[in-house]
Amino acid sequence: MDLHVFEAKTAMGEAAADRAAEVIGEAVRGSGEAHIVLATGASQFEMLASLVRRDIRWERVTAFHLDEYIGLPVTHPASFRRYLQSRFIAMVPGLRMFHAIRGEAPDPQAECRRLGEIIRGARIDLACIGIGENGHIAFNDPPADFETKEPFLVVELDEACRRQQLGEGWFKSLDEVPTRAISMSVHQILKARSIVCTVPDERKAKALRGAVEGDVTPAVPASILQRHPSCHLFADEPAFSLLRRRP
Repeated sequence: MDLHVFEAKTAMGEAAADRAAEVIGEAVRGSGEAHIVLATGASQFEMLASLVRRDIRWERVTAFHLDEYIGLPVTHPASFRRYLQSRFIAMVPGLRMFHAIRGEAPDPQAECRRLGEIIRGARIDLACIGIGENGHIAFNDPPADFETKEPFLVVELDEACRRQQLGEGWFKSLDEVPTRAISMSVHQILKARSIVCTVPDERKAKALRGAVEGDVTPAVPASILQRHPSCHLFADEPAFSLLRRRP
């Protein structure tokens, strides 16, 4: 795991975007196309804002969606599809393809199978992700399933995860936060050739310490990133504050 720490979120986001753009460019030059996975949430604000300004051949890039709430329409302010539409897709109008998770699909398991069939045929070059306050990656809350090979899962969201969504201002009350979601699995995330993980804010400090310095365990889902051969983790100083070592 390659760890980088920055004083400001803006610098953190720019550095993460530098690495992401480098991986995408290498894939396009090497095979004529790139397949990427995109996350949402507050951790991705600065990275995505920087990435969309890069000189990338977006017409050669296919993007996959990391996770989405079940039952939440795309018109809802907390919809992750809405987030990516406004912060990424609208900014790169030449994008080759975006495979969205349809959270309001009448059969979430069927939606998982649909997405699984699409992604199984793709070599994923890059996964841009974050780490939750409870240590989750995507919506794989603890204890996460490290064993399943299915690319997408229906998951139950724990209270810590739901309170994070409330605390970040996406919902007006805890009761409004959905209890289920469709999430890319841990196994599928790890299949990415390179991972760029962005972790800002002091509220993520405990989770970051567990991910970087703790044992690999489903109780801290992000700890599995220690086993990835090309994981680049970008944090700001508050998120880094509990770690014992500096990069």
